[in-house]
Amino acid sequence: QPHLEESGGALVQPGDSLTLSCTISGLSLNQLAIGWLRQSPGKEREGISCVNFSGSSTHVVDTVKGRFTVSRDNTRREAYLHIIDLRPEDTGVYFCAAVHLSRNCGTVLTTGNYDYWGQGTRVTVAS
Repeated sequence: QPHLEESGGALVQPGDSLTLSCTISGLSLNQLAIGWLRQSPGKEREGISCVNFSGSSTHVVDTVKGRFTVSRDNTRREAYLHIIDLRPEDTGVYFCAAVHLSRNCGTVLTTGNYDYWGQGTRVTVAS
C-alpha cells in the first residue's frame, strides 16, 4: 500500500530553521519524483519544490529560492525539505507528494499532478 508520511512540522519563531521529512513506503523508488507543496491559511495549495528519483535534479520556486532546499536519501526512503530564515508567511500545512516520472520533475512542480500524497505536517511561524 503506497504511503507517504510527513514529519517535522512545528511552531517556530521567525528566523528559525526547520527540516521536514517525508517517509515513503509501498512504492518503488525507481523513477519516483518527490514534491513538496504548501497550503497557507486562506490560500490554495502551491508547489514549492521537487526532486527527481536520484536526487540529482531539484527545483524550487522563485518565491522561496535561497531559503528552501529539497533533498532525498533513497537508502532511508526519505525526502527532506530544509527551510532557513523562516517567515510568518511560511506558515501552512506542508505536503509531500510523489509520482513516477521519466522526465524532469520541474514539469509537475507547479501543476501538482502527483499520484500519491501525504496527510501534511503543520508549520507555524510566529513570535
